[in-house]
Amino acid sequence: MPAKKAAPSTDEGIKLVIVESPAKSKSIAKYLGEGWVVDASAGHIRDLPRPSDLPAEMKKGPYGKFAVDTESGFQPYYVVYPDKKKRVTELKRAMKDASALYLATDADREGEAIAWHLLDVLKPKVPVYRMTFTEITKEGIARGLENVREIDQDLVDAQETRRILDRLFGYEISPVLWRKVAPGLSAGRVQSVATRLVVERERERMAFVPAAYWDLTADFVTRADGATSTQATETFQARLSAVDGTRVAAGRDFDDAGQLKPASKSKVVHLDQATAEALVAGLTDADFAVTSVEDKPYKRRPAAPFTTSTLQQEASRKLRFSSRVTMQVAQRLYENGYITYMRTDSVTLSDEAINAARRQATELYGADSVPQAKRYYTSRNAGAQEAHEAIRPAGDYFRTPAQVSSALSADEFRLYELIWKRTIASQMADATGYTATVKVVGEAVVDNSTRAAEFSASGTVITFPGFLAAYEEGKDTSQDSSGESGKDGAKDEKSKRLPDLSVGQGLDAEELTADGHETTPPPRYTEASIVAELEKREIGRPSTYAPTISTIMDRGYVNKRGNALVPSWTAFSVIRLLEEHFGRYVDYDFTARMEDDLDQIAAGEIQREAWLQNFYFGADDAETGLRNVVENLGDIDARAVNSIPVTDAITLRVGKFGPYLERDGGPEAEEPQRANVPEDLPPDELTPEKAEELFATAGPSEVDLGVDAESGYQIVAKDGRYGPYVTEVVPELTEEQIQAHMDAQPVEYYKNGKPKPKKKPKKVKPRTASLLKSQSLETITLEDALKLLALPRTVGEDAEGEVITAQNGRFGPYLKKGTDSRSLESEEQIFTITLEEALAIYAQPKQRGRGTAKPPIAEFAPDPVSGKKVTIKEGRFGPYVTDGVTNITVPRATAPESVTAEQAYQLLAEKRAKGPVKRGGRKTAAKK
Repeated sequence: MPAKKAAPSTDEGIKLVIVESPAKSKSIAKYLGEGWVVDASAGHIRDLPRPSDLPAEMKKGPYGKFAVDTESGFQPYYVVYPDKKKRVTELKRAMKDASALYLATDADREGEAIAWHLLDVLKPKVPVYRMTFTEITKEGIARGLENVREIDQDLVDAQETRRILDRLFGYEISPVLWRKVAPGLSAGRVQSVATRLVVERERERMAFVPAAYWDLTADFVTRADGATSTQATETFQARLSAVDGTRVAAGRDFDDAGQLKPASKSKVVHLDQATAEALVAGLTDADFAVTSVEDKPYKRRPAAPFTTSTLQQEASRKLRFSSRVTMQVAQRLYENGYITYMRTDSVTLSDEAINAARRQATELYGADSVPQAKRYYTSRNAGAQEAHEAIRPAGDYFRTPAQVSSALSADEFRLYELIWKRTIASQMADATGYTATVKVVGEAVVDNSTRAAEFSASGTVITFPGFLAAYEEGKDTSQDSSGESGKDGAKDEKSKRLPDLSVGQGLDAEELTADGHETTPPPRYTEASIVAELEKREIGRPSTYAPTISTIMDRGYVNKRGNALVPSWTAFSVIRLLEEHFGRYVDYDFTARMEDDLDQIAAGEIQREAWLQNFYFGADDAETGLRNVVENLGDIDARAVNSIPVTDAITLRVGKFGPYLERDGGPEAEEPQRANVPEDLPPDELTPEKAEELFATAGPSEVDLGVDAESGYQIVAKDGRYGPYVTEVVPELTEEQIQAHMDAQPVEYYKNGKPKPKKKPKKVKPRTASLLKSQSLETITLEDALKLLALPRTVGEDAEGEVITAQNGRFGPYLKKGTDSRSLESEEQIFTITLEEALAIYAQPKQRGRGTAKPPIAEFAPDPVSGKKVTIKEGRFGPYVTDGVTNITVPRATAPESVTAEQAYQLLAEKRAKGPVKRGGRKTAAKK
C-alpha cells in the first residue's frame, strides 16, 4: 500500500488541485475556498498510439506492432492526445504559481493511472499529494485532505497491465477476424466473452423444442354453513398439483429437447389435453374437502446498498435505463455532490451514512421501522476494492428526493430517488408475515375408475412491511418467445390472503378449467441480466460493464429488441472462429482468472512484467502464449466459419453485404439458389419454414438486360446491399491491349536522363444507377436501364445560359441549376419535365423546409419522462424519434416500422443523458 503522507503544509501560496472532470472541479472549488485553484485534465491526457501514428523511426523497431516493447519488459510508449496538448500546456502554466499539487482523480485504478500520467507529464517541482474522496461534499473533501498519500504504484501497474493486455489481445486477434469474417471487426478480452454469452443463449433458443403439458384450475367457494348450502362466502383459486398422489408435471420437469427429465419421469404424471378434459368432466359434480392447511412464518431482509453492478441492474428494471445511461447520469450526480463515487464493488456504508439512513428512516417511517442493531453488509468478492463504500446519497445528512428535485433533471431525479430509497431501506427492519398453503382434494370418475385430484393454493400475507414501506428490489423475469421482456417482477410477492379454512371443511368448485401450456425457451439476456451474469462469473469489473455492452452493440454484434439482447449473424461467425481457434481466450473461467490476477497485481502480490510475459510468450510451455497461438493458427476455412446450417439442404452464410440463405438450385441450375435474410429477423426465428418462405419471395439476384448499342457493354440489373440497381459490365483489358496502349505513348525522361515508365491505361469505371421506387428487377427493361444510366438529364438552359438538369438523389428527384436545387413531385418527371415547366418552377420563390409535412411513421403514448407524445418521423437525414423536445435518429440497422414504444423511450433517454451537442464556434481567419 502507498505510504500516507504527512499533513499538507499550511504555508502561503496557491495550491493546485487537478481532477478529471470540469464539472467535478466546479463542485470541489466551492468547498476549498481562497488559496486553492481547481483544474481538470478532462479525462486521460495520453495513451498508447496506433502503430501507424508512431514516429517514423519507431515503426520498424520493437514498438512498431503494438506501441509496446514486448521484448524489453513490455514497456509502453505513450503519447499525449492531440486534443489534450493545449490542456497539458495550460496545466503546466498553472503549475508555475503553485506551492503544492494535489492529484484528486477518482479512487479506482483508472483514476490512479490518470494521476500517474499527470505526474509523469507535468514533472512538478513542488510537493505532490494524492487525494481521493468518495463524495464531493464539505465532509468528504475534509476527509480527503486528512488522508493524503503517495501514488499507489501497484494500482497503476494493474491498470497499465490491463491496458497493455487489451492492446495485445485486440491487435493479435482482430486482424484474424478482418481476414476471415469481415473488415472493421474487433476482438476484446471482455467484449468477446459477453458476446459469447449472448450467442450461446441464442443457440439454446434455436435448438429448443417446446413441450406441451396440461393442468386444471379451479375456483373454490366456501360453504356458509359448512354443509350443503350453495351460498358462497369467500372465493379463492387453486391449481391441480397431483393426481392419485403423483405430482402433475410442470414446465420445470422438461428439458430443452421437449422431453421429461430423467429425474422426473417416475415422479410426475404428464397430462395431455384429453386426460385433463376428462378430469374436468369427472370433477364437475364432485365433492371437495380441505385436506391440509399449513402456515409458515415469512421474513425478508432488505437488499444491500448499491454497487455499480446492482445499480445498473436495478436502473434497467425499474427505470428502463441502459447501462450507459445509468453510468452517465450517476457520473453527473457524483460530480455535482449528490451521491458517492459510482464505481465500486463495495456494499459497505460508513458509520456516518448508517446513522444518516437510520435517522431518516425513523423520521419518515416511525421508530419501529428501524431495528435496534445497525445493519452491516459485506461483499461477496473480497478482492473487489474499486472504492471503499457503496453508492449512496452524499453527505453525513441525506437530502430527500423532494429537497433536490428542483436542482436535478428528470433522469437525475429518478436515479437519485432510487439510490436514496435503496440506502434508507438497507437500514430498516425485516418485512414479516406468514405464508399459508392449503390443499383440496376431490374424486373424479374417469372411464369407470375413481381418481383423486389434489389442488393447491398459497399466499403470502405481510403483517409488518418493514423496509418494504420504502423500497422493494426488482427481479428479472423470463421473456416470451419473441424475446420481449415482461414486467420487472418487483411485486411478485403481492399479499394474497386465503380464506380461513380448516382440515375437513367442504368446498364447492364454482368453475373448473383445463389449461394447456407450452414450455418456453431460455429467456434472452437483458442489460440487467447480462450484467448480473458477468458479475456472477466474476468476468470484468462492474465499472467496465456499461462500455462493454455499448461496444458489442456499436460493433453490430448485438442488437436490442425491446429489452432483449439479440445477437447478429456476424456475432455467430466471430464467436465460432474464436471458440475453434482461440478457445482459451473466450473461456469464462480463464477470463475470470485474469481479473483475479489483475487484483493480485493491484495488491502487489504479482509483478506486472512477469504476468505479461506469461500471457504473451507463455511460461514453461510456450504453446500457452498468445503469440504462439496466433503464429500457429494453420488454415482457417472462412467459408465454414461464416456458415450456419438451417437444414441439411439450406445454409445461412454471413457475406460481405449481410446474411443470406443458400441451397443447391437443382441439376439444371448453374448457380445455387439464394435469398437475403432480413436484418431484423432474430436468429431463433429462422426456422426451416421461414427459410422456405424467404426463398419463395426472393426475386432474381441478377438480370441480363442486353447490350448497349452505343458502348457495346452488357447491361445488367442486380440486387445490391442498398437495393436494386443497374450497371454496365466493362470487360477487362487483355495483356495485348494494355501493351498496345503503352507502346503508343511517347518515351519521356527524368532529369537524370533515365526513361520514365509508361503508364497503364486507366480502368473504365462502369456507370451505375439505382432503380426508381416504381421499378423492380422483374420489370426493368434495357430501355429503362439506359435512361437511368444516362442521368443526370439535361433539360435546357435559362435566359442567362445556365444549364438545368433533372436527376435522382438521396432525398428524391430534383432539378439543379448551378447551386440552386428544386424538388420534383415524382420520379417520372426526371424524364418528362420540359424546359418551360422547369423555368416555371424556378420562377416560384424557393420553399424553405420540406413543403408538405409527411405523416408520422409511428405514434406512441407520452414519454414517461417528458410526458409528451412520442412519434417517429421521416427527416432529411433519415427517420428519427421525437417527443417534440428531444430528437434522436433511429439506428441505421433498425427499420423504423419495427421500433417499439419501449425502444423509442430508451433512445430518447439516452439522448437526454448525453446533453446538448456542443458545436464549435465559427473561426475567423487572422488577417496577415
